Amino acid sequence: MDRTSLFKGKPVKKLTEGLTKTGGRNNTGRITSWQKGGGHKRKYRIIDFKRNKDDIDANVERIEYDPNRSAFIALIKYKDGELSYIIAPQKLRVGDNVVSSNKADIKPGNSMPLSSVPVGTIIHNVELKPGKGGQLARSAGSYVQVIGKDLAYSILRLTSGEVRLVLSSCRCSIGAVSNPDNQNQNLGKAGRNRWLGKRPSVRGVAMNPIDHPHGGGEGRTSGGRHPVTPWGKPTKGKRTRNNKKTDKLIIRRRNKK
Repeated sequence: MDRTSLFKGKPVKKLTEGLTKTGGRNNTGRITSWQKGGGHKRKYRIIDFKRNKDDIDANVERIEYDPNRSAFIALIKYKDGELSYIIAPQKLRVGDNVVSSNKADIKPGNSMPLSSVPVGTIIHNVELKPGKGGQLARSAGSYVQVIGKDLAYSILRLTSGEVRLVLSSCRCSIGAVSNPDNQNQNLGKAGRNRWLGKRPSVRGVAMNPIDHPHGGGEGRTSGGRHPVTPWGKPTKGKRTRNNKKTDKLIIRRRNKK
């Protein structure tokens, strides 16, 4: 993973805010999410996922590392002097110009509604509701492809293999997200995972019955039941999707792994 071209200094102060760690605990202090805790202190970078400052050119000042996400981020400066962070797509370089508009050039970093994007284009940071801000394809190396148009909707193919309809009035950014080598990263030692705030993951079958539904038994056991969470809810393949309203927008479900 090549980080040599990234900016070495601190982030822009007015575009950052404090970030409190939960350690996997809820408001009562109980662990509700295991294997979290510790890690290096972070500042949250405020990212512009909406890209709604239209028809004002912006120049890419620098590409930065962001500890809060797998993708790199780009600091852009608009002609009126305003600074903003956006998710950096692949092939975006320092000195490039980007713009958000209803009709813009099809080049990395530009933002526009899906209605203006030609079929076959690779995009990222796609909205699911107009004006809500990008939700799809924001992590390192991810992208969405426009494979067709259907009345008020655009047909998109996601990285997971899912094909779905999204309103053509929703905005998106051109290009695939930066840092595609993130998945090939070798952390090298357990301690580096701890720097990232990840604690060891202990199998339920290695615990006592008081600690996990799979715990206990004489000698090594298989757990004796279908896999469940520490709270007894089915896991490992159990479907959890419950938004039936948007089922009609999914043309093809994602590929099974």
